[in-house]
Amino acid sequence: MSADTSAPIRAPEPPAPSPAHRRAAPRLRASLRRAAPALGLYAASRLIGLVCMAAWAGRIGKHPRTLLGYCWDSVWYVGVARHGYNGNALLPDPAKHGVTFSDMAFFPLFPMLMRTLTTLLPISAVTAGLVVAWVAAGVAAWGIHAVGELLYGRRVAMALVVLWGLLPHAIVQSMAYTEPLLTALAAWSLYAVLTRRWLSAGALALLAGASRPNGIAVAAAVCCCAAAELWRRRRACGTREVLEARGASWRVWAGAALSPLGWLGYLAWVGCRRGSWRGYFAVQEEWGSRFDFGANGLRFVRYLLIHKASFAYFVALVILGVAVVLLALLVADRPPLALLVYTLVLVAITLGGSNYFASKPRFLLPAFPLLLPVALAMTRARPRTAVLTGGALAGFSFVYGTYLLTVARIAM
Repeated sequence: MSADTSAPIRAPEPPAPSPAHRRAAPRLRASLRRAAPALGLYAASRLIGLVCMAAWAGRIGKHPRTLLGYCWDSVWYVGVARHGYNGNALLPDPAKHGVTFSDMAFFPLFPMLMRTLTTLLPISAVTAGLVVAWVAAGVAAWGIHAVGELLYGRRVAMALVVLWGLLPHAIVQSMAYTEPLLTALAAWSLYAVLTRRWLSAGALALLAGASRPNGIAVAAAVCCCAAAELWRRRRACGTREVLEARGASWRVWAGAALSPLGWLGYLAWVGCRRGSWRGYFAVQEEWGSRFDFGANGLRFVRYLLIHKASFAYFVALVILGVAVVLLALLVADRPPLALLVYTLVLVAITLGGSNYFASKPRFLLPAFPLLLPVALAMTRARPRTAVLTGGALAGFSFVYGTYLLTVARIAM
């Protein structure tokens, strides 16, 4: 036997990781270790909320998995994941004897991830939607902690994560909806902006724009911060250094250019399918959704103050009012530009959009910077006060989440 044939067969050595990868991996592991206590509290809060909902759902004869993974918008995402975009669907409407809606109102990233899971694993589309949403919620909580820790330290970061998990409508974070995915992408994109990682920020903003219509808020934050960064560099450089500064700024330019492509790309695709540049906006109008600067919302508030309506509508009104107050407090605290632009755009889209009043609190779920004033106040308060406040928020969140899924008959 020759020396060549008797030599042991070994797999080729993997390529050595790049210096950037060697730096990034330990940093992420350290960040995850620091976030572990907050993530544990977040997971416990969501688990208790799910147990409460499941117990009541079983009592009234409803299946928890169906409520979480196959109701309202989740039905549409499951349909796109299974069959792709079919264009239209006929839904029953008592007033109109059936009305046609288009599934192109729903952005593609979430159903694409669902379909990928069903291709790789022997699970249904409903289960895949829940898996994607739950993993995204955990990544979102981690990203929220990373942003809070970077700006204000670990105590504020923990309070921020816990508050996000104890929102009145936090049950949505456990549903097969796109808000957890958008929040995860937005939090880490904002973190990348704050740490001057422009390519990562732009790539994550691109994905955020492909996940939800209001994902454009992430791109707005990246573009505004990129413009501010370029202006700062130009002001800081002398005349001889201008050309060198321009050459070193390509990452900023690239991140800003990448950031809106997911949102614009989907709008362009729908426009091609519809044969009109405003095809996506026509789809939204068919659903009764348009940007009217809040006129429809104000009319609905007036209706609520005069007539009887579901309890969920009044809770939504209170949440929106609190959100406006928190926005004012956030602006007064002068947060970093990335957080400010992102939150302002999200709130403007939510308050300025027409119809779906009960869904507006859900649209604000990704606006986690609104919770920063509360998180700061809780870390400055006495421990007993903070614990009592957290307990009250938890109790209401668990009860109201159960009510939304099992009792309330309104679109979420």
